[in-house]
Amino acid sequence: MIDLDGTVYKGTERIPSAEAFIEKLQAQNIPFLFVTNNATKTAAEVRENLLNNFRIDVTEDHIYTSGMAALDYLIEKDMGKRVIVIGEDSLKTQVTQSGFEIVDEKPDFVLQALDREVTYKELEAACLAIQAGAGFIATNPDTNLPTEKGFVPGAGAITAFLKACTQREPIIIGKPYSVIMQGALHRMELDKADVLMVGDNYNTDILAGVHYGMDTLMVLTGFSQIADIIDKEDEEQPTYIVETLAEWEV
Repeated sequence: MIDLDGTVYKGTERIPSAEAFIEKLQAQNIPFLFVTNNATKTAAEVRENLLNNFRIDVTEDHIYTSGMAALDYLIEKDMGKRVIVIGEDSLKTQVTQSGFEIVDEKPDFVLQALDREVTYKELEAACLAIQAGAGFIATNPDTNLPTEKGFVPGAGAITAFLKACTQREPIIIGKPYSVIMQGALHRMELDKADVLMVGDNYNTDILAGVHYGMDTLMVLTGFSQIADIIDKEDEEQPTYIVETLAEWEV
C-alpha cells in the first residue's frame, strides 16, 4: 500500500525516485495499491493526474481513496440514503453514483471531506444536522496537506470545526483509522502479513500500518522527519525508514 501526496509526489512537484519505484513494482509484477486520504478526486481523476503530471501509468484498480472507503463503509453499514456532503464535486458525484441522495436538511448522516469552497451556510446545516442526531462521517483526519507552497489546511481542519460546534466525535474513515485499511486489503485480496504500508506522514500512513499490525516504510520526502519519531515508543516506530524510495530494494 502506497500513500500519494508527499510520498509519490508533493503537490505539483515530482518525486523522481518515487516514479522509478513504481516502475520497478510494475516490472516485477508486485501488487500495489495507492491508498490516499485525499477524497477530492475520483479514481479516474487520480489516474489521470498520475499519468499526465507524474509519468505514472496505472489503472483505476490501483487507486483507493478515503472517499471510496467511506462509501464502501456506508453501504456495508446501511446508515440510510439521505446525506449532507461537505466535499467537492468529485466526492458528490461518487455519492450519487453509489445510490445516495444529497440533501440540504434532515439527512441520515453528514459526510465530510476537504472542501476548498465550503461556505458558512453549508457548515451551519451540517452542524445542525449532527446536533439533531445525524451520523457524522469524516473521510480523513489530515489537518494539513503538503504542497509546493507549504502545508495548507486539510479535511481535518474542517472536522475540527464541526466537532467544536456539535461536541460530537465522527467516525473517521481514512488513515490512521482501520476502515480504509480493511477496505484496501479487501480490494487487494491479500493478508496484511504480506503487505507493506509506505508513506511520508507518521501520524497517518505509518500509524495506520502500526495500529493495523502491518510492517511500515516511512519515506522522508514529505510531511514527517526523523525528529518527529525520536520520542515515540518502540512499538510505534516505523519498521523501516528511507530518505527516498530509491533506497528501497524490490
